[in-house]
Amino acid sequence: MNSLSDQPRTKDIEEEIKPFVSPSRKLEISAPFRWLAMGWSDFRRAPGYSLAYGIVMTLISVFITYWAYRLGSVTMVIVMLAGFIFIGPALAMGLYSISCQLEKKNRVDFLACIREGKKRISNQMLLAFALLIVFLVWARAASMVHIFFPSTGDPALSDLLMFFAIGSVVGTLFAAVIFCATAFAIPMIMDRDVDAITAMLTSFNAVLSNKPTMLVWALIIFVGTFLGIATFFIGLMFILPIIGHATWHAYREAIIADDWPQDASTRLEPPA
Repeated sequence: MNSLSDQPRTKDIEEEIKPFVSPSRKLEISAPFRWLAMGWSDFRRAPGYSLAYGIVMTLISVFITYWAYRLGSVTMVIVMLAGFIFIGPALAMGLYSISCQLEKKNRVDFLACIREGKKRISNQMLLAFALLIVFLVWARAASMVHIFFPSTGDPALSDLLMFFAIGSVVGTLFAAVIFCATAFAIPMIMDRDVDAITAMLTSFNAVLSNKPTMLVWALIIFVGTFLGIATFFIGLMFILPIIGHATWHAYREAIIADDWPQDASTRLEPPA
């Protein structure tokens, strides 16, 4: 009797067990350019909403630059901007929602973007808190790199090589960690009923499973953001939304998240 009554309970427990991470597909090295093209297509289909997000995110980056500059540290300006580049996906939930709505209904409802942002707020905050800790450690490490700065008043280029080399290695290490953690995590949190830790681990797994492809994607993000900043931040108003839209399509293509319940707002209906 007990064994029979325990069978349904055992079955329920087995159904509740979720994998440690969601698996990822193997991505060809040209995939990032396809994501970028799809992101550009979404921007053209919803230019007003996309540009609005781009303006807000650009104003945030301008404020960060101004605040860091007031502190009198060029290194801090670079670190703050670099951190914003990689924390940016956490601010792009609305862009992911726009791309999802275009994908599903071919139209955009701004209130739906707000609802998506509020729906997973706890997991978003947990992920943002984890990124904040990494970012603060990064800022601290960047300030410590100053011990390698030449003490002479007018250092030669050769004297600066060690400073630039160590600074580049430290910056690249932290940037790589943040990129791996956020490449697919936020879109997955929006799309599936998944916790922030699993989403970040899934993102790590997908990036490490597709190193050449994701290196190309990271370079595209870096070059695009650099060009946006080089145009006195004007280009960021267009580049950031395009990258945000492209990230949603990258997630759709890369992550196999069937083991996690899907949100009704992101579920694509099968063709009739």
